[in-house]
Amino acid sequence: MTAMLEMRGVSKSFTGVQALRDVNFTVRAGEIHALVGENGAGKSTLMKVLSGVYPHGSYEGAIIFEGEERRFRDINDSEALGIIIIHQELALIPLLSIAENIFLSHPPARLGIIDRDAVYRQTRELLAQVGLREHPDTLITDLGVGKQQLVEIAKALSKRVRLLILDEPTASLNEADSAALLDRLLAFREQGIASILISHKLNEVARVADRITVLRDGRTVDSIDCGAQPVEEDRIIRSMVNRDLAHRFPERHARIGSPVLEVRNWSVYHPLHPERQVIKNVDFQVRRGEVVGIAGLMGAGRTEFAMSLFGRAWGRNITGRIALEGCEVELSSVPAAIDAGLAYVTEDRKQLGVILADDVRKNITLASLAQVAPRWVIDDVAELRAASDYRTRMRIRCSDVYQETGQLSGGNQQKVVLSKWLMTDPQVLILDEPTRGIDVGAKYEIYCIINELAEAGKGVVVISSEMPELLGICDRICVMNDGAFVGEFASGDATQEKIMRAIMHNKRTSNGARESDMPMEGVRP
Repeated sequence: MTAMLEMRGVSKSFTGVQALRDVNFTVRAGEIHALVGENGAGKSTLMKVLSGVYPHGSYEGAIIFEGEERRFRDINDSEALGIIIIHQELALIPLLSIAENIFLSHPPARLGIIDRDAVYRQTRELLAQVGLREHPDTLITDLGVGKQQLVEIAKALSKRVRLLILDEPTASLNEADSAALLDRLLAFREQGIASILISHKLNEVARVADRITVLRDGRTVDSIDCGAQPVEEDRIIRSMVNRDLAHRFPERHARIGSPVLEVRNWSVYHPLHPERQVIKNVDFQVRRGEVVGIAGLMGAGRTEFAMSLFGRAWGRNITGRIALEGCEVELSSVPAAIDAGLAYVTEDRKQLGVILADDVRKNITLASLAQVAPRWVIDDVAELRAASDYRTRMRIRCSDVYQETGQLSGGNQQKVVLSKWLMTDPQVLILDEPTRGIDVGAKYEIYCIINELAEAGKGVVVISSEMPELLGICDRICVMNDGAFVGEFASGDATQEKIMRAIMHNKRTSNGARESDMPMEGVRP
């Protein structure tokens, strides 16, 4: 089969840092070609070169598309040939409709006037192709993330896509939506549309890819023809990180102590729909040195529960009792929660976790300014010393602590977020999807940090949509569904089947009296 795309000897550097080194990459017509590698390996940079985000002249090498060398000046040039890129952060306008988003840049027009009948007709046809039944007037804000991804693909189809580039398309999706999206890629393959799939989810890559290319440190280090040889995840991981990962998760030697966080009869109502109870009389406990996982499907209430605990950052009409280290506390605001020893690492690090335009130093010290600002004035030397210490301790890969955080890879951005909250010296750390969108090597480092926190006597709560992750790092797993805990398993008893059964059947497992029936020892009246 002839190559639709050839990228020959592509090299790209940024202020002396070599991001790509003589990369060769090909895509055949009508194939799904997966591009994998650690964060910072050069995957996104290579795709930005291909799509014209980095114009011709800013890189070395050649792009051959459909037999001709192309010199793209910007993304419009690549889109004109049917090369469409869908970034991990979706480029949709929430308060516009599906139809308006799809045809925002190229609406059908007649005599210079938008032809609304054509807009609606073509939108319905495009939505049918991607399997969406929504009305064209539906606002993007009223759609779930999975359906928004499909709208992005419909928008690509409206531009007569020949080569579709998807950057981590399933990172924010649940299993059902991920499966639907991958099925859509397989259907496009039958229609002759080629796809480049960037993903850290190797099981999904193995399911749909015709070929897999591995990048490491800006170089092509491995290429796998999935039709000619079996796809072995261990081989891919070994190529990505340049070492064997005999165990995906570090060993844990748990030393679990007394309760450090106790939550009783916790109820939360929706902030915009006060009649809707989102968290329903929840009881929860974490002990010192314990890693507790919270499993559940998207919409189960896991994030809402965590944010409501963290200084009532989400929800209204919140009732219930919280005790930290045996003493009842009133966490009525985020500063109060931080002062009491609670920290929350958000699932959305780019929007809520870091300030991308600020440097690493400022992001690390942001939640602990009192430590570096005696008499209300920031001590630059103290701030630099603290940030540099966490950079070394957390193995953050950056040129220095003055580097802009938005220039770091996803895994290193996540380490900056963790550093910010570790600097507050929390007794309980809640991690919401801590490894979303980062590679297996960076994941392993995050797991090691979680172990170190537990060994130091902290209580750690991990919310994750990846059940193998919860099974690999947690001492206990609580299962959430529809705003309530419906199951609980010790690590030795938990399996994916048991967790899914608890979710689907909505039954609470119990070995006698529920914890909520027991008094909270040492609670102040």
